[in-house]
Amino acid sequence: MPKMKTHRGAAKRFKRTGSGKLVRRKAFKNHILEKKSSRRKRRLGGEPLVTGGDRARIERLLGH
Repeated sequence: MPKMKTHRGAAKRFKRTGSGKLVRRKAFKNHILEKKSSRRKRRLGGEPLVTGGDRARIERLLGH
């Protein structure tokens, strides 16, 4: 059986921390920022952990 390839789209959107957890970016902070409040934009910063059933699916896509 051939090696499993990493899903390139997932690899660009998620990264693994040193302890093996997955982090993601939050949506809605790419463009049309002028009408969004500073508070909202600030809260969209940072990289939250991937949780729940999504984590298992993404780990399968990343193939590590």
